[in-house]
Amino acid sequence: MSKAFQRFLKRATDIVVSVIGLALLAPVFLIIAIAIKLDSPGPVFFRQERVGKDGRIFRIFKFRTMVQNATAHPLGYHTHDGDPRVTRVGRFLRQYSLDELPQFFNILVGDMSLVGPRPTLAYQVEKYNDFQRRRLLVRPGVTGLAQVNGRNQLTWPQRIERDVWYVDHWSYGLDLKILWQTVGVVLRREGVYNDGVPDEISQTG
Repeated sequence: MSKAFQRFLKRATDIVVSVIGLALLAPVFLIIAIAIKLDSPGPVFFRQERVGKDGRIFRIFKFRTMVQNATAHPLGYHTHDGDPRVTRVGRFLRQYSLDELPQFFNILVGDMSLVGPRPTLAYQVEKYNDFQRRRLLVRPGVTGLAQVNGRNQLTWPQRIERDVWYVDHWSYGLDLKILWQTVGVVLRREGVYNDGVPDEISQTG
């Protein structure tokens, strides 16, 4: 298959899966929303600006898993096992990656794809060198090569290296393989995805 047709298939798959996912999971969304509201004060959704393809800024959606104003804590955006800012419901959602479900909205409107490098914060992207900036050549994804090959055990430079490898070797078949591996990662509950330590970004050349 030509790259152009594979890109068409990728976008078509994103649209079909996100529409079906939003329709079928509507009752789950409602249950999660009620649980979040009963567990702690604050909004149901966590919204945050991230950097997408070609450096475009968009707003990512997640179910809120932490207390309100969690980023005002000295830890800021960094989280760890046993983080007291994570709510009881939030801990469960993270364990099964259910907090990522609202990103079907981002996929549907074209901000994200099912598979691609995870979207990062603007201040992290500012530290990218030319090699690292190549991860912005594709839409960010809900899951990616780094999430099924090491996940939280990887340093930021290692994650970016895998992301750039994905960009350079992308194919529709590779996406399908990553999606299949993601199912196993979620079922084995191999930890939540961490947005990383930005100070480490400059370590990769």
